[in-house]
Amino acid sequence: MPTPVLPARPVPPVRTVRAGSARWARAAVAALGLAAAAITAADLLNPGYSPVTEVISRYVNGTAGRLITLALLLVAGASALAGVLLHRAGAPRAARRILAVWTAGVLVAGIFPADPPGRWSRPSTADLVHGTAATPAFLALPVAALLLHRWAAGRWARGAVALRAVLGTSLLATAALLVCLVDVMDGPSLGLASWPTLVGLVERIAFGAALAWLALIAVAAVRTEDRA
Repeated sequence: MPTPVLPARPVPPVRTVRAGSARWARAAVAALGLAAAAITAADLLNPGYSPVTEVISRYVNGTAGRLITLALLLVAGASALAGVLLHRAGAPRAARRILAVWTAGVLVAGIFPADPPGRWSRPSTADLVHGTAATPAFLALPVAALLLHRWAAGRWARGAVALRAVLGTSLLATAALLVCLVDVMDGPSLGLASWPTLVGLVERIAFGAALAWLALIAVAAVRTEDRA
């Protein structure tokens, strides 16, 4: 008797990363690392400024102030790359659009410099543009991170804990930053010990969380989807 031929089992489609996407992710992570290094260098080169009381963008007026401009432009470029990677990976459109608000805000904030340290009242035109761009950017990033969290954790299970930790830090730090910014506008009253305000420290935590999340989401975007 002839041996019956069993139908072949369908082979599930294999998800692949587009050529170049992994290189783009590495480029985004490298740019974010360089931005963090530039900000750290600016802090070290300006001992007369306090990173606890002065926000990052004020350092553009100090020694090697171009490091701050470079850092913001690097972050904007890395954010744009992350947006492209998320588009290629099919991430939720609403989250990608909100991330674009962050990207545009950081770019504009890098082009228009902030005023010198201590000048919170009667800002210059450039500082007004800078602040108008930076505020929605800081608000948009944690919202995008929140909307993308389940999608990203599904693609990269091993990175889920890090994504969750960075998301929580970003949400809390951004809320605290808004409180500090409102406080310094009317004269700081929420200081600690010898520091009249903690706005610089809080902003650095929020910005650091943003950079960490961007690096993680760029990696998640080029991962194949994890399956149970």
